[in-house]
Amino acid sequence: MAKQTLDTERVDIVVVGAGISGIGLGVQLRAGHPDKSLLMLEARTAVGGTWDLFRYPGIRSDSDLYTFGYSFKPWRDRDSIADAPKIRAYLNEAVAESGLKRNLRFGHKVVHASWSSETATWTLDIERTDPTTGALDNIKIETRWYINATGYYNYDEGYNPSFVGEDTFTGDIIHAQHWPEDYDYAGKQVVVIGSGATTFTLVPAMTAGAGAAAHVTQLQRTPTYVVAQPRQDPIAGFITRVLGEDRAYPIVRMKNAWQDRLFVSLFRRYPGWAKRYLTSHVKKNLPEGYDIGTHFTPPYNPWDQRIALVPDGDYFHALTEGRATVITDHIVRFTANGILLESGRELPADLIVKATGLNLRFFGGTPMTVDDKPVHLPDTLAYRGMMLSGVPNMVMVVGYVLSTWTMKIDLIWEQIDKLLHHLEANGYGSVTPIADSTIETRPLLDFSAGYVQRSLDDVPRRGLKAPWIMASTWWEDKELLESNSVYDPALRYTADPAEVAPRLAAREKFSA
Repeated sequence: MAKQTLDTERVDIVVVGAGISGIGLGVQLRAGHPDKSLLMLEARTAVGGTWDLFRYPGIRSDSDLYTFGYSFKPWRDRDSIADAPKIRAYLNEAVAESGLKRNLRFGHKVVHASWSSETATWTLDIERTDPTTGALDNIKIETRWYINATGYYNYDEGYNPSFVGEDTFTGDIIHAQHWPEDYDYAGKQVVVIGSGATTFTLVPAMTAGAGAAAHVTQLQRTPTYVVAQPRQDPIAGFITRVLGEDRAYPIVRMKNAWQDRLFVSLFRRYPGWAKRYLTSHVKKNLPEGYDIGTHFTPPYNPWDQRIALVPDGDYFHALTEGRATVITDHIVRFTANGILLESGRELPADLIVKATGLNLRFFGGTPMTVDDKPVHLPDTLAYRGMMLSGVPNMVMVVGYVLSTWTMKIDLIWEQIDKLLHHLEANGYGSVTPIADSTIETRPLLDFSAGYVQRSLDDVPRRGLKAPWIMASTWWEDKELLESNSVYDPALRYTADPAEVAPRLAAREKFSA
């Protein structure tokens, strides 16, 4: 359809993305700075981000909801590990309770962002879709602050490796990221390719209930560390019964955060012990004689990649009861009726699910310019894990790989709050992190997962010392971000043009 360009709108703050990060920041910005005009832009038609987009069977969090939830809104459901519908309901409640709905605009996709030092503003070029007619038009929004809370995944297209012979397979092939609505897999022979969190969700979900598959085979090239955890936290339940939900929630939240710290620290410091602990845990959850060495002993140390969490051991139950099988092998080709492996075995299949992961894409792929110069992400350094060197008044919301993603939102909010007050109190219009060209750098995400390694040349980088490090855990970041960062020598402040111009005019008039 034809597009038309409308007039430019001007606001103080724009948050892009209405997923868990954007909503968390939006609620706190609205409450903490009611004098600032705020817009939240979402390209899709609903809040929820990942939890609304992904619809594969059984989708759930692999972090507990006491830490994955917000500090300002207690998680009240009994399930500590929750599925997507419950998480979506929680996010919609947060929007409704805070009044944030008035700040939300759906069908707004940011296609370009340009900064002007002359005006100290970002201009966002937006493609807007009418929710009723589907008509497209182009609009512009000028904003003092551009906060991108779209995460770091490409949500349009997952990692989809092609295999020899795919066109000869007579069954269905589905990528988990694009699960067809109401797809019926009941009674089918299913092969799920993958060894990440999605796989450990799909296998038990597709083998349970009246509409279960006949059998599900997990086909992996490399094993993953797997650990079972109760869906409901008994300690959290006890504390809640004693203190009540509102008083118990922050205590349980911190308990879980420090519990994670203990395990990550121990596993990193004593990797040999950690391997033995994790493999013995799997051994206890599977029948005697199960080949733990082949299927559950990765060639890397724990926390070099994320450890897969399976609530109530549902994945292990599926294997034990014979509803599912795990095979560790390499694919030679797809055949008409399944998959041929290097071992010579052919796996029969009516449905092949590619749970092969995602691709990194920062800022939703939105190109940026600063004073008409393109921002090349690999040339930038992450400042305190929340801004980019050489890019003014821009915040990126990127969570942790070894801690719960949401724990970072509060730390970022505290820094934004400090910066907003500091700029206003001193008549500044912008703040820009400036990196020394001699700083030694590393890839932004220090993680061996495939989705990270595939994209290292397309993302920002990090330094080895503060304030340019990118912390991978909440407790490391807490120290980095809670320092008095507004006086950091790495930050360059520039006067607000809206205040400088009247002063210059008055000075010239007085001189005349």
